[in-house]
Amino acid sequence: MHSSDRLRVLVLGGYGFFGGRLVRRLAQHANFEIWVAGRSLQRARDFIASLGEGAADLHAIALDTEDAAFTQNIRSLAPKVLVHTAGPFQGQDYHVAKACIEAGVYYIDLADGRDFVCRIDSLNEAAQRAGVCVYSGASSVPALSGAVVDELLAIMGPDFRLTHIDMGIHPANRTERGIATMASVLTYAGNPIRIWREGAWTTVPGWSKHWRHAYPKPVGARWTAPCDVPDLELFPARYAPVGTVRFGAGLELKTMHGGLALLAWLHRVGLLPNLARFAAALKWMSEIFIKQGTDDGGMYVSVFGTDMQGNKRQAHWHLIAEKGDGPYVPTLAAAALLARFARGETPPAGAGPCVGVLTVQEFKDTARGLAIRMRIARDS
Repeated sequence: MHSSDRLRVLVLGGYGFFGGRLVRRLAQHANFEIWVAGRSLQRARDFIASLGEGAADLHAIALDTEDAAFTQNIRSLAPKVLVHTAGPFQGQDYHVAKACIEAGVYYIDLADGRDFVCRIDSLNEAAQRAGVCVYSGASSVPALSGAVVDELLAIMGPDFRLTHIDMGIHPANRTERGIATMASVLTYAGNPIRIWREGAWTTVPGWSKHWRHAYPKPVGARWTAPCDVPDLELFPARYAPVGTVRFGAGLELKTMHGGLALLAWLHRVGLLPNLARFAAALKWMSEIFIKQGTDDGGMYVSVFGTDMQGNKRQAHWHLIAEKGDGPYVPTLAAAALLARFARGETPPAGAGPCVGVLTVQEFKDTARGLAIRMRIARDS
């Protein structure tokens, strides 16, 4: 394929935990020209070398988002799309997205930070004037979770009256840990999370009030605790008049799940003022136990409600990731969006959360070749 026919994609954080997995998947396709970007040019080069022969055209580049020339560097490289994978996004501002808008570049990120994703529409007017789209949250939440809720509601039919959405994610213990993911969890552990419950806003402490969720084999039952994600803010309005929206996550090993709960409690009572500063140490400690547990993880979405006669109805979606492929799940939305771009499908200009954009089938298509399967069960 001629280089001019390839879609030029810049992956910021392209040799990192999620960025590297996204690049690894994209490298299999000849219709991409991929620039692997990060602060270290050598790490980008080494990562590309580790991929071996691939169909895509791969390049390494050093980019620092804090560089005063960052916007000009983006403009000079002139990618069609920039994918921002360098989290954690909690506490970040929108200077990368703004640089893309100024440079006329389409922007996608893998953010799961609630405020970051939910406030991205503040850039809507600027993105429309520039004629580019800005998608935030092209990840497990809210892109995949929202696509699943839409699918379940379509299956349940127009007579279904939604009352409750329940969602959760449970990674496998025998998978690599991402420092950004761990840091993002620690930002809300022990802090109040604003949730929509029984038709009103209330708060619950992060990583407390635990419950169990039963997955199909081989994952089985896992402990679950409240997490702060964009869905908690977006879904009450999107799926109104839903009464309750709940989201949780859990660690496979009870000792690690309980240990994090203890840290959350210590933070809540004021004995540990800043958990996020322990992210690197906790990552190191968790890796001591990496040979325990399994390499099987999962994600679930359930909807509950009634039919027109008042009979209770429910439907459940499960994703099971085996063989350590769970960390690829947060990259599927970005890969699906890029596949659209590569087909010449240009989204409308504007900025907003990546919810209601993709279908479950697109996620399934993007996951082909991975040990990831999805299935839906509903009441009769």
